[in-house]
Amino acid sequence: MYEEKLDRLIAEAEADLKARFKEIEINEEKRTRQILDAFREEGVSYRHFSGTTGYGYDDIGRDTLERIYARVFHTEAALMRPHIASGTAALSLTLFGLTRPGDHIVSATGMPYDTLLGVIGIGQKEVPGSLKEMNVSFDCAELKDGKIDPEAVEKLVRKNTTLIIAQRSRGYAWRPSLMPESFRELAEHIHKNHPGIRLMVDNCYGEFVCPEEPTDYGADVCVGSLIKNPGGGIAPTGGYVAGRKDDIERIASRLTAPGLGRELGSCEASYRPFYQGLFMAPHTVAQALKTAMLTARVFENLGFETTPPALEKRADIIQAIKMMTAERLVTFCQGLQAASPVDSMSSPEPWEMPGYDDPVVMAAGTFVAGASIELSADGPIRPPFTAYMQGGLTYTHGKIALKEVLSRMMNNQSIHVDK
Repeated sequence: MYEEKLDRLIAEAEADLKARFKEIEINEEKRTRQILDAFREEGVSYRHFSGTTGYGYDDIGRDTLERIYARVFHTEAALMRPHIASGTAALSLTLFGLTRPGDHIVSATGMPYDTLLGVIGIGQKEVPGSLKEMNVSFDCAELKDGKIDPEAVEKLVRKNTTLIIAQRSRGYAWRPSLMPESFRELAEHIHKNHPGIRLMVDNCYGEFVCPEEPTDYGADVCVGSLIKNPGGGIAPTGGYVAGRKDDIERIASRLTAPGLGRELGSCEASYRPFYQGLFMAPHTVAQALKTAMLTARVFENLGFETTPPALEKRADIIQAIKMMTAERLVTFCQGLQAASPVDSMSSPEPWEMPGYDDPVVMAAGTFVAGASIELSADGPIRPPFTAYMQGGLTYTHGKIALKEVLSRMMNNQSIHVDK
C-alpha cells in the first residue's frame, strides 16, 4: 500500500548521501589494508585457527591474535579472549585491573552507560562486588558543548586518583559521540601533569568507524566487545583490551590469576571466527554506518530530530532518533524485529532488563545473541523515548528493515507521509 511512497523517501535520502557513502568506502579500504598488513606481518595460517584445551599454555592462535590486535590499535599489548562475556565485562575487568582499594576514578564524559553503574557502585540499586565495596570512589565531569573539558576533569583529580575513564559512544544520552582525536587534549594534559594516572576509553561501537582509534591520540587503554564492531558479525562472543603492556598484564591478572596473566586461557573451539571477524570488521562497520545514515536521513525528512544528523561525520555506529512517544519507540523496535532473519515472529515489549533503571524495549533478531554489530535497536521507556539503532551486516538488509519499520508506523498512524 505504501510501497511507492517509501521507495521515493528512500531514493531521495540515498541521493543526499552519495558523497558521505564514498567517504565511508575510502575509510573501509584504509582500515582493511591495515588489518591485512597485520595478518601478513604475523604470518597467519590455518594452524592459528586450531583450538586448545586445559591451561592453554603456548596457545599460538590466541597469542598471535592478541599481537594482531596490538598492531591494529598501535599499542604495546592486547588481551583478546572469548572468556570476556560482554563489553561491560571487559570494562569491569579493566576497572578492577587498574585500581586498588582506596583509589579514585574520574569520568571525563559524564555518567557512564547504565550497565557500568553497578560495577562502580552507583545508581538506584546496591550491587554486591562493586568497586565501591573496595573503597574505590568515583566522580564525573560533564561534557562542555559536547566536548571533553580537561579543566573540569582537573578540578576533580585527587591525590588518590589513578584512572580517568571516558566513553566514546553516546550510550543512552543525547550527546555527540566522540571522535578518536577528541581524547588528545585530555591525554596530553594527564600525561604531562599526572604521569601516574591512566586514561581508559570505552571504545564500544566506535572501532573502525574512523581512520584512527583513541590509542592513536594518547589513550592508555581501549576496551570493547567482539559482538560489536571488531567481531565483524562473525565472532560468537568475547571482548578485548588494548594498551600499555604493564596495564594489560595487570588486567590479565584479574581475568586469570596474578602471576599467570595472559599465559593462561584455552579455547577448544576454533579461533577462526575471531580472525575472520576482525578481517571483516571494516566492511561490516561500513555497512552499519550506511544503514544508520539512511535511517537518519529518512526520519529527518519526516520531521524527526536525530543525532548524529545524517550528513554529519560519525564517531560510532549508533543512530539516535527522538520518537517522542512510547508507542513510536515500541513500533520502531517491533518493525525492526519483524524484518530480522532470526526470531522475526517475536514482538518486543518493554521489560525490566538487568542492569537498567528503566524498562527497556529491544529488537535483536541476530545470529549471535545480542550482537549489536548486527541490525538491532533499543531504548529506555522514558521521555523523549529515543530509539537507539545500531549495526547491520549488509546495507541491503538495513534498507529492507527500514521499509518494514516505516510501513508499520504508517499503518498505526505514528507517522504521516504526504509525498
